[in-house]
Amino acid sequence: MLGDKLRDELSAKFSEMLANSPAKDLEKNAKAMLAGTFSKLDLVTREEFDVQAQVLARTREQLAALEARLAALEGNAAPAAPSATDTASGS
Repeated sequence: MLGDKLRDELSAKFSEMLANSPAKDLEKNAKAMLAGTFSKLDLVTREEFDVQAQVLARTREQLAALEARLAALEGNAAPAAPSATDTASGS
């Protein structure tokens, strides 16, 4: 019990020291500099990326369904209509 209290007190003291130290200012400056650099780049957020990945997945599913439908239609249409070369060679 005493060990937990001592550890919590030490942790609080270290956090307070770090908050008041130049290291905290360096962290803020580094974050600001990185944010400025990233804003200049043509980057997307993870949320935007995930949305586009879902759109692409749905598009691929629709394409696969259309390809299957086209293959089925071509399979049904092929025997029904003889080509012009078949009728010319049969004469």
